[in-house]
Amino acid sequence: MTRAYSNDLGERVVAAVSAGESTRAIAERFGIAVSSVVKWHQRYRATGSVAPGKMGGHRKRVLEPHRGFIVERINQTPHLTLHGLKTELAARGVKVSHDTVWHFLRREGLRFKKNAVRP
Repeated sequence: MTRAYSNDLGERVVAAVSAGESTRAIAERFGIAVSSVVKWHQRYRATGSVAPGKMGGHRKRVLEPHRGFIVERINQTPHLTLHGLKTELAARGVKVSHDTVWHFLRREGLRFKKNAVRP
């Protein structure tokens, strides 16, 4: 994984752009890519800082607030399929893939019917 450049370098690059120097000349002088010069300047104009954004982290679980509804539906209708549960969630305004539903059920240890064709 690549490491972010120092903020000091970014500030010197933005200062050079503000002074009117060309992006290609700045990139050659500091030994960085032209795209880095452009992106730092864009970030500086948008946020007032050249500091990089947050890297990494964990995504919040989309279905966690709907756990009660999902458990209730599985208990009421044990033959409910993943796609059926996905459709019911979509009717409640929760747009997720069937893979997201499957991962949630597996993580929670809940069982579900695997095939709509089987009796």
